[in-house]
Amino acid sequence: MAAKIAWVTGASRGVGKGIAVALGAAGWTVWVTARSTTGASTSHLPGTVEQAAAAVTAAGGNGIPVVCDHRDDERVRAVLERIAAESGSLRLLVNNVWAG
Repeated sequence: MAAKIAWVTGASRGVGKGIAVALGAAGWTVWVTARSTTGASTSHLPGTVEQAAAAVTAAGGNGIPVVCDHRDDERVRAVLERIAAESGSLRLLVNNVWAG
């Protein structure tokens, strides 16, 4: 397989973060997206895209944090274009985002 590039949405905490870290442990580059960022959490629960990306990298992969409100089609499109420009072909999408 060519470069192992994954995008995990809703990955700042919970299942999304767990999947992202597991992919990192398997050597993947993981684009971690969510709305929660350092200084601007969207939940009472802990976790940000920066922390999740750091956990991916610590596990052996390459975590790339990107703040994205997945309800905004233009922002989602911009992430996909950035992935294509910086990493090439996307091999795996884990659509874990939750609007709750």
